[in-house]
Amino acid sequence: MNQEQRTVNIEIGDKEWEGVYSNFVIITHSPSEFVLDFARMLPGAPKAKVFSRILMTPQHAKALLGTLDNNIQKFENEHGKIKMAPNDPAKGPIGFQTAPLHTEPKKD
Repeated sequence: MNQEQRTVNIEIGDKEWEGVYSNFVIITHSPSEFVLDFARMLPGAPKAKVFSRILMTPQHAKALLGTLDNNIQKFENEHGKIKMAPNDPAKGPIGFQTAPLHTEPKKD
């Protein structure tokens, strides 16, 4: 079955154009949504700070997973295999995670 391709025009504001660096993400979910908290963990910092929270349906989360996998494969085909650190930081205490961690709301 062929999927019809469509073009989507996207507008991006100046602030969003700059992007936000993240080296740490906490992913939690409920039956109706996935929550991705993108944060930065700096060496010597006592805690990570969340800079962006993205909420999506389970269907969109699964579509994101597939699209990300597809793009990683394309990247590796062009640039070579992505090397992970010997201790596999993707499963360690710092890096991208799926286990919920304690988060504190910002106090003004």
